[in-house]
Amino acid sequence: MSTELQSNIQLEKRLNLVAYVVSFVVLLLVGLMRRYKFDLGIDFSFLPPFHASLNALTALILVAALYFIKNKRIEAHRKAIYTAMGTSGLFLLSYVLYHFTTPETRFGGEGAIRTVYFVLLITHVFLAAAILPFILLTFNRAYTGQFDRHKRMARWVYWVWLYVAITGPICYLMLKPYY
Repeated sequence: MSTELQSNIQLEKRLNLVAYVVSFVVLLLVGLMRRYKFDLGIDFSFLPPFHASLNALTALILVAALYFIKNKRIEAHRKAIYTAMGTSGLFLLSYVLYHFTTPETRFGGEGAIRTVYFVLLITHVFLAAAILPFILLTFNRAYTGQFDRHKRMARWVYWVWLYVAITGPICYLMLKPYY
């Protein structure tokens, strides 16, 4: 094994530890934000459409990233993924701030639309929680030049991330009348 490859594997291990810690902290905060509310004296009710917009933008960027990699435009793909990670990170920060400071809005629809909403919401929330560490681990593999391993993981991580990015705005639009 070459020295460079060994160095990259060591870097990946350190980055993976960071990914696990970040994922744990985010999941902890998401769990706590339903229980604890803080009054900062600011009305953050403007944030849900911002969250939906960030998720929709992330979905568009992810589609562009796929297009770029399919057309072997590696640098454009890399920039798109960095941008998607940035919009997702900004979303997470804003989402946690909103839910720590604002009472929860309940869906008021009835009948079949209620079932559709909760199926989308539950799959969105579950997959969003589950996919975060895998997004970071997939990124780490590419960042450390382990492109075969990156590609194997990205083939399924991408689709889950895209699903989460699309279902977020859909859930927002379905919940919007009840804000």
